[in-house]
Amino acid sequence: MRRILFKSKIHRATVTQADLDYEGSVTIDKDLLKAADILPFEKVAVWNVTRGTRLETYALEGESGSGVICINGAAAHLNQPGDLVILATFAEVEEAEVAHWKPTVVFVDGKNRAVPGVTEEIPGPARRIA
Repeated sequence: MRRILFKSKIHRATVTQADLDYEGSVTIDKDLLKAADILPFEKVAVWNVTRGTRLETYALEGESGSGVICINGAAAHLNQPGDLVILATFAEVEEAEVAHWKPTVVFVDGKNRAVPGVTEEIPGPARRIA
C-alpha cells in the first residue's frame, strides 16, 4: 500500500502579486522552492489564511532572493497581494517509509525569506503564538 503524506510547505508566505492574465500557476522565489524541496511544475496546494480559500496549481520558479509569491491565472480572483498563504506539497510514500517520514517545513518572515533554524511545526492546542 502507498499513502499520500504531507511532503513540504512554505508556511504563511505573503502574496506579492496576483496576475489574472497569466495561464495559471504560482511563481515562487527559487530560494524558497529549494528550501521547501519543491520542483518547478510540481503540484502545489495554496491555502489562503487571509481569505480561507484553497486551490491546487503548480509551481513556477521565480527570481532567486526576490521573495516573489505570485498567484497566476484564475486563482488571482482568490488571492491578492498582502494575503498570507501556505504552499504545500504531498508525496506518495511506501508503507515501509511511513514510520520514518519527516516533512520539510519552511517558515518565512514578512519579506518571504526563510527563517533559519525554525523547521518544526507545533500541532494544534500546544502552539503558542509569540
